[in-house]
Amino acid sequence: MNIYVGNLPYQVSEEDLRVAFEPFGQVESVNIIKDKYSGQSKGFGFVEMPSEEEARSAINELNGKELNGRTLNVNEARPRSERGRGGGRRGGGGGRRGGGRRF
Repeated sequence: MNIYVGNLPYQVSEEDLRVAFEPFGQVESVNIIKDKYSGQSKGFGFVEMPSEEEARSAINELNGKELNGRTLNVNEARPRSERGRGGGRRGGGGGRRGGGRRF
């Protein structure tokens, strides 16, 4: 199961995250998402655990727990389309696109 971990302290390493999840079972992979230009953590990541039962136990125990002063947001990762990015809708706006104001 792929697990989303949000509100991570920026200094937390992938190894730190692995250590936090290992008491609940086997951790297959850990990936902290980083800015592609600066390399700085974006404050969230993913942990892959092969056993759904162990993953659910980790989610239940770690969600709302504090790590280095920040309260973790831990839940089952959802595909991008379920997070509101699908459907081909990009950007905002709409409405009048003609320049001057109308009063």
